[in-house]
Amino acid sequence: MSSKKTLRQILDASDKCFLVPCVYDCASNHAVEMCGFPVSLLSGGEVSISRNGVIDYGFTNLTDLEEVISRVATTSAIPLIADIEDGFGGPLAVYRAAKRLAAAGAAAVQLEDSADMEESTKILPRDKYMAKVRAALEALEGTDCLLIARSNADPADPEQMKEGCERLQEAIDLGKERGMYVLAMMVLVGNVEQATEMAKIVTGPKIFADVRAYKGEDGHYHPSVTMEELTPLGFKMCSSHYTMKAAMEGMLEHGLANFKNQSVAYSFETAPASHIESFSASGMWDPQAYLALENKFTGGDKEYTIVGHQVEDYPKGFARFDVSERL
Repeated sequence: MSSKKTLRQILDASDKCFLVPCVYDCASNHAVEMCGFPVSLLSGGEVSISRNGVIDYGFTNLTDLEEVISRVATTSAIPLIADIEDGFGGPLAVYRAAKRLAAAGAAAVQLEDSADMEESTKILPRDKYMAKVRAALEALEGTDCLLIARSNADPADPEQMKEGCERLQEAIDLGKERGMYVLAMMVLVGNVEQATEMAKIVTGPKIFADVRAYKGEDGHYHPSVTMEELTPLGFKMCSSHYTMKAAMEGMLEHGLANFKNQSVAYSFETAPASHIESFSASGMWDPQAYLALENKFTGGDKEYTIVGHQVEDYPKGFARFDVSERL
């Protein structure tokens, strides 16, 4: 029996808002797990870049997401939220997408009200979006997969802000009618003042989207909003983008040094987080734990190596999970 908690269980057990990193593949999700984050969010835009090598401009389809979610969720010890953008069409397409992605292992699906996926600046009429919400709720009923209703309404426009908030609260209320838990997100809300205005209308559980930082007069960057500010406003989670940037920055840093030196010595000596001095990152996946499971079946004492080379142990100070739940 799996010890993995559902997203609802984690939310019910938490009394404060917490940070949720966006991920794009098994490796980025594993890094998030290792650091102790309880939930991750699959970014549609970053999946487009990592899987298809193109920008976030409507190139990702349902099959792409279904495969990535299945692979990440299966090997993940924490719940994975899936960004399904506009649901890939009308209400029937949303119903199909929500049903398939819940079956693939998504802990929640995030459905937006965009009327133009290339720009994501126009929003659907409320009746059209609510039809999609009803379709998603019916598809998810009886599963552990939650719905996140997302609006792209502009908080700088008072009328649009009001409309966005009202449709999000309506989505929450539709969920309540079915005994289902729905969260709300307004993606352009960017500071505590706007979050406070949102909370006046959207009284149900909320997610703050894509927290950013600003450069202060002291020359340092500071968060645009804190978890302590969001908690009393009813925000349960706060999404963030850093994994792809961190990965690219690391690869560029190592790549520039190794290209210049025509050597990989820099990569062996530069491991400030894991302290693994090796040519491989395999040690971060706890490889010997997999072999221990196989040895249990065979009665052997096989050790994990790469072309005869020993692999370093799992780094100290990071969260660790039972590998039997990753296979």
